[in-house]
Amino acid sequence: MLRTRILWFTLGFGTTSTAISHFVWKDLWVDRHHLSLDMKRKFDVLDGRVSNLESILNQNSTSDQAEG
Repeated sequence: MLRTRILWFTLGFGTTSTAISHFVWKDLWVDRHHLSLDMKRKFDVLDGRVSNLESILNQNSTSDQAEG
């Protein structure tokens, strides 16, 4: 009887801890994925802005050279 209770307690505890760790891991994975996507989107926007500024600077420098 005592062995049966210990067995069921161990199985229940193991199952519960597995379920909790699964949900925590899944939550951390989703947060990491969203953070990665957010950073990629921000860097893509920044890259577009830098490229735009570089093209404007190139246009200004070529027009200055043509005039001077």
